[in-house]
Amino acid sequence: MANKKEKETEQTAVENLNSTLTNAGEKLAANKKVIFWTLGGIAVIAALVISYLFFYRTPHINRAYEAYNQVEIDAAGNDSIAAVKYQKVADANKGNTAGELAALSAAEAFYSQGNYKSAAEYAEKFSSDEPVLDANAKILAGDCYVNLKNYSKALELYKKAISKADGNPQIVPRVLLKEANIYDAQKNYQAAMDCYQQIQDEFPAFQLGNGMTVEAYIEREKARLGK
Repeated sequence: MANKKEKETEQTAVENLNSTLTNAGEKLAANKKVIFWTLGGIAVIAALVISYLFFYRTPHINRAYEAYNQVEIDAAGNDSIAAVKYQKVADANKGNTAGELAALSAAEAFYSQGNYKSAAEYAEKFSSDEPVLDANAKILAGDCYVNLKNYSKALELYKKAISKADGNPQIVPRVLLKEANIYDAQKNYQAAMDCYQQIQDEFPAFQLGNGMTVEAYIEREKARLGK
């Protein structure tokens, strides 16, 4: 009796499985066209991406680098020519590394000319995953705003530069000195002293290079604060 029940159960299970497979087969057959066009669409998209990278993007980037490198030859040290040519390369190649490098080079050339507004604009177009390069671009933009007397913007950029520099012992104390100079100009002597104190505490080996010591600057700020 048990054997009969087991056989009936087994037969039912097999029938259910066959029914499931049949339904699946019917669904597959019914949707064959959809699957075909979906897979075909994926293949077409993949082909387009490969074509874009091979036939357009890579040659475009190569041309951008060639144009960037050509500026140095054409400008021959003339900042006026360099600024215009780097600007042109940057504007024509937004979104790729060559274009961003051209933007930074244009910013440097504009800064050398004393065109701080354009220098700031192009320095701020630059970004990089390389922390030292990115920090220095922000320092350059900050220097532009100092010359434009926009001290709050300069401080904002200097703080971003410090964040990007991630404790670099050459960059961070140099930026802190720039911040201290702004605070001194604003007569915010406490903030200036805090910058000098941070240099002394975190970067004791840093040399000012002007015959003065960090301690001397701290004492100067203390005297200004009447301490």
